[in-house]
Amino acid sequence: MSSQREFLFAPRTIDFFQNIVTYLYIGDNIWCRWWAMKKTMSVVFDDNDNKAVDLFVDLGMPRNLAKTLLYVSQVNECRSADVEHGANLRQPEVSLAMQELQRRGWVSKRDLKKEKGKGRPIHIYKATVSLDNIVEQFEQEKTKEFEKIKHNMYELKTLLD
Repeated sequence: MSSQREFLFAPRTIDFFQNIVTYLYIGDNIWCRWWAMKKTMSVVFDDNDNKAVDLFVDLGMPRNLAKTLLYVSQVNECRSADVEHGANLRQPEVSLAMQELQRRGWVSKRDLKKEKGKGRPIHIYKATVSLDNIVEQFEQEKTKEFEKIKHNMYELKTLLD
């Protein structure tokens, strides 16, 4: 009987959809349920990352795209939910940003099928180009834009003279 009683007083933990549910026996056959998030490693932006996001935005990149780009470039692989939590974005924002990053060829996507094969697949994203190369491509785009503006200003001045 004592071994059974020790078991009843021990917390029972059940892993349920990446949450940990702990049931504690508090007496008179009453169990208290506690929910806690599963501990996972996630990237958190520091001051340099936030400054880099601001610089990308100043150069004309949408903030959501810049945050998503920086997050994906700092991890090996990630899920959309990881980006949502790490970059402090909502699911639709991450989805649109990932589509743009894929269109540019900076990120690849693969589907991770669940064990039972039911439900939606989990998308796993991975950077295909280094952040240095992305910055170089972005610089080339902005240089072309600047040259076009410069050319248009020159033509405007010559037309008005």
